[in-house]
Amino acid sequence: MLKDFSKINTFLTVARERSFSKASAKIGISQPAVTQQIKYIEDYLQCKILERKKNGIVLTKEGNELFRTAMKLEKCIGMAEKELLKVINKKIALQIGASSTIGNYILPSFHDKINENLGDEVIINIGKSADLIEELLEKRIDIALIEAPVFKDGIHYREWLDDEIIMFSNNVLPKSIRPEDMSGFSWMCREPESHTRKLAMEAFESVGIDCSTFFDNQNILSDATAIKQTILKNRGGERPMASMISKFLIEDEVKNGQLFITKIKGFNITRKFYIAYLKENKHDAIVINAVNFLMKQKATLSI
Repeated sequence: MLKDFSKINTFLTVARERSFSKASAKIGISQPAVTQQIKYIEDYLQCKILERKKNGIVLTKEGNELFRTAMKLEKCIGMAEKELLKVINKKIALQIGASSTIGNYILPSFHDKINENLGDEVIINIGKSADLIEELLEKRIDIALIEAPVFKDGIHYREWLDDEIIMFSNNVLPKSIRPEDMSGFSWMCREPESHTRKLAMEAFESVGIDCSTFFDNQNILSDATAIKQTILKNRGGERPMASMISKFLIEDEVKNGQLFITKIKGFNITRKFYIAYLKENKHDAIVINAVNFLMKQKATLSI
């Protein structure tokens, strides 16, 4: 069993999350697979290591002993991988592909940590999510950080960050507005193929709001940064300018009082960002080390 640390890692995750479903989402495998791996460990040890209770998973006495031992093993493996990567990284550059939002607004916030933990030989390419998945399949990049759900066979996906699509303007906004009030703004919109635009339109159309009255025939730009800069630099028009954008893109401007956000009553438009890599690389030390590092940044990136 010790030769296959993935089963031990599954147990550690279940113990820490105290939930099979949460462990499943965190590891990126199905819940039945999590259950099967725990059963394998119990059969191997010939004892129960956890029990299901109303308030979640509880470790048995044997489970607690295994947990303490597994943590020591996890630490030793982690240290060994770091030593190995110090040697490998001198020869091999890690190629990371990132969507525009992630590459331009999220990764820069911990750039120094990237160099410190993954080495100086890290190349980051910016592109659209669909293009990055194709580059991953063609093995031109090692990891893809995507903001649109482009799922394909042969690729392992890990849920990473929670994003929210929010309405913002260059004029002071009330804390909340009604959907019907949105027609009072001059809208800057993404192209129809944009994932951000599709999410916004689906949300409104689900409750019978006709988006064409304020989305169609408006100013259209194919880049979120261009939309932000346009709204920042244009003030004093007959109607305030507005758009829908990822919260990560305007965090600094909102804090500095340059842009203003509001909640649309009855709506909460959210999405997931994903870390993607080839299933065949699930035991690749460089790739998995990078994925684990990125997952650890999740708590510091929540805003």
